[in-house]
Amino acid sequence: MDRNLAINLIRVTEAAALGAAKHMGRGDKNAADQAGVDGMRRMFDTIDVEGLVVIGEGEMDEAPMLYIGEVVGCGGTKVDIAVDPVEGTNSVAKGLPNAIAVVAMAPRGCLLNAPDMYMDKIAVGPKATGKVHLDAPISENLKATAHALDKSISDLTVTMLDRPRHQEIIKQCREVGARIKLFKDGDVAAALSTCFDDTGVDILLGIGGAPEGVIAAAALKCLGGHFQGRLMPSSDEELQRCIRMGLDVNKILYMEDLVKGNEVYFAATGISDGELLKGVVYVGKGAAKTHSVVMRSESGTIRFIETIHKFNKKPKYAY
Repeated sequence: MDRNLAINLIRVTEAAALGAAKHMGRGDKNAADQAGVDGMRRMFDTIDVEGLVVIGEGEMDEAPMLYIGEVVGCGGTKVDIAVDPVEGTNSVAKGLPNAIAVVAMAPRGCLLNAPDMYMDKIAVGPKATGKVHLDAPISENLKATAHALDKSISDLTVTMLDRPRHQEIIKQCREVGARIKLFKDGDVAAALSTCFDDTGVDILLGIGGAPEGVIAAAALKCLGGHFQGRLMPSSDEELQRCIRMGLDVNKILYMEDLVKGNEVYFAATGISDGELLKGVVYVGKGAAKTHSVVMRSESGTIRFIETIHKFNKKPKYAY
């Protein structure tokens, strides 16, 4: 793939973030999500790819745009696309932190078309890659991570979604003395945080969305981090769907199962402020500033980009 496509992906996530940010704190998560979808879909029309959406807003009968199976782009390299135009719609609606717009891209056939269900996950940064395992006891994973990071367990920070289903994990983490940082929404952003020292996050544990797991794995592949997941169907209908898709719900999904090869691009733009990215800031009449990150696995390049948008000169970004 053309390496310049990585930079072009930033335009896609910027458009989604700028659209969604207009709805910050206004209590309507559906409006925020729709604005993000509209902006992202419009900007994809300018990108030189033939992108197949393998993870998107739902099935064709559920979503008018960015649905699974939709082809986006204006033609060119055939790629898989995984999108979440607004990861953290509740955060946007309530004016809370850590909402981002994200896109992952890889050559056609390289991203897992994960069903919309739960996934048990573990994610760590590069220093702890290969040191943890989804089936290992939590205490062992925490000890291994602390050792890899040259920390004591009491200085280790474990992050997970703030959900009742995680009470047992929280208990076990506290028993060995680890610190816990809960978050309301957005486990792609949380998984990313394990790869950057200044976020203070060392390991992600717990159950979140499977599609988000694939997107997180794409990002961690670019960063040299480590991700494992296992699908967790919550009904017989979800189980049968996995069987029809040829997915073994008992199997651990490693990085190569989720994201094949070493030609992966990932881009994200902050909608609201988070540990890694600042949110959209309106800097004057008809202008806004965005903060984004773009990564390419083949080169290992990580770029943080701040952009000032003048809406009178960029109609595709105007809302």
